[in-house]
Amino acid sequence: MDSANIFLTDEPLNVTALSEGLTANPKVGAGATFTGYVRDDGELTALELRHHPIMTQTALEQIARIAIDRFGITEILIAHRYGRMEVGEPIVHIATTAPHRRPALDAVSFTIDILKTQAPFWKREWRGDTSNWVEPTREDHDKSTQWLEGKE
Repeated sequence: MDSANIFLTDEPLNVTALSEGLTANPKVGAGATFTGYVRDDGELTALELRHHPIMTQTALEQIARIAIDRFGITEILIAHRYGRMEVGEPIVHIATTAPHRRPALDAVSFTIDILKTQAPFWKREWRGDTSNWVEPTREDHDKSTQWLEGKE
């Protein structure tokens, strides 16, 4: 049985607690995770993410379903923060399990690459009292396109 667990929260992510129990299935031979953090670029003081609850939940569920179907993984967890986050805080945590390592690893890479361009989040970077809205980068779009066109 395959399953997808999607969590959207404005609370800090406890990545250890989120991943507990993912390998309980006896058919699981591998687990893979990715955690993205608010990165200090020397000036960034905080990151703010906004989202539309229904649209974002639906998009993450669709991404998870595609990952399950495409890579044959047994489970996927996507936990994503919204709201204001300080430098060093986790933004997103993705965990997958599969019978073998390659599908688990590929599903994690696919999920973060697609999520960055396909999930409706609006990102604002704060530098002290000033802020600016930012879009996904050209590299983000290129990675997403590679997966979607099967050129990974």
